[in-house]
Amino acid sequence: MILRLIALLCVATSIAAEIPTAGLMVDLDAGKGVALDAHGRVTEWTNQAGPAGLRSFVGQPKGRSAPTSGLPSVVEGPRATLSFRQQELVCHDEAALDGLIRGDGCTWVAVVKVCPQRVGLKDVNSFFGNLRNGQKYEGLWGCLDDDNTVWWGARNGLTFGRFDVNNPKLVGPKLEEGRFHFLAGRMGAGQAEAKLEFFVNDLKPCATAQFPINPKADASKLAIGQERDAIQHPGKESFDGEIARFLLWDRPLTDAELKGVFEMLSGGLR
Repeated sequence: MILRLIALLCVATSIAAEIPTAGLMVDLDAGKGVALDAHGRVTEWTNQAGPAGLRSFVGQPKGRSAPTSGLPSVVEGPRATLSFRQQELVCHDEAALDGLIRGDGCTWVAVVKVCPQRVGLKDVNSFFGNLRNGQKYEGLWGCLDDDNTVWWGARNGLTFGRFDVNNPKLVGPKLEEGRFHFLAGRMGAGQAEAKLEFFVNDLKPCATAQFPINPKADASKLAIGQERDAIQHPGKESFDGEIARFLLWDRPLTDAELKGVFEMLSGGLR
C-alpha cells in the first residue's frame, strides 16, 4: 500500500512538473532549436510547440544598415539564454495570434535577465510584442522602462493613447540586474471585457486592469526582443537583456496551471 502511494505521488509530481500543452502556441527554450551562423549569431530560434506557421523565429535584416546586427547571441551557462542587445527574432505568421486580443484570452511567461537599457523611445524597451505596424498598433507587448521597471499591456486599436483604458500599462517592480526573473501576464477570455494580470517572481499579481475587447482588433507578427516587426526603426524599441524561456498560450491558464509553470521555471532563478 505504501509503495502504491509513493508511486501515485511520483506520477502526480511528474504531471505537475509538465508545461500545459492545451493551447500552447509558443515554447521558445534557449537550450533547444537554436541555429547559428559561422560567427555564432542566432539566425533562427525554433518554437517547440504550436502550428507550423509559428515554428520559425528568424533574424530580420530589413531596415538595418548591417544586416546581421539584429541577430542575438547564445550565452552558455547552467541556464542557457539568448542575449539580445537591441536585436530581435521575428515569426512571419501574420494572423496566427490575432485571437489573443479578440476575446480568446491568453497567458504568456518569460524568464529573463536584464541589462542597463540604452536610450531609444523613452521607457519602451520591449522583450516581446505582436503589435501591428501602423494605425493604432493593436496587439500585446512586454516592456521595460529605461530604469528597468517592468510592465506589459494590450492594445485594442480603438484609440492610440499611451496610455489609456484601451492601452493599459500594467506596471511591476524595477528588476534587479544580474539575476533571472519570472514574468507572466494573463488575459481572461470574454466578449466585452477581459481582466489583465501581471505576475513578477510571485503568484500574487502586482498589477491588474480591465481591457475592453475589440473583435476587429488586428494584431500582427510576434517578435522576440522587440515590440513588433519594426522595420522602420529596428532596435529603437528593443530591450537589452537575456531570455531563457518564452511561452505563450491562446487561453488564460488556471491558477493551478500557472502555479505549476512557476514552480517548474522559477527554481534557481539567481
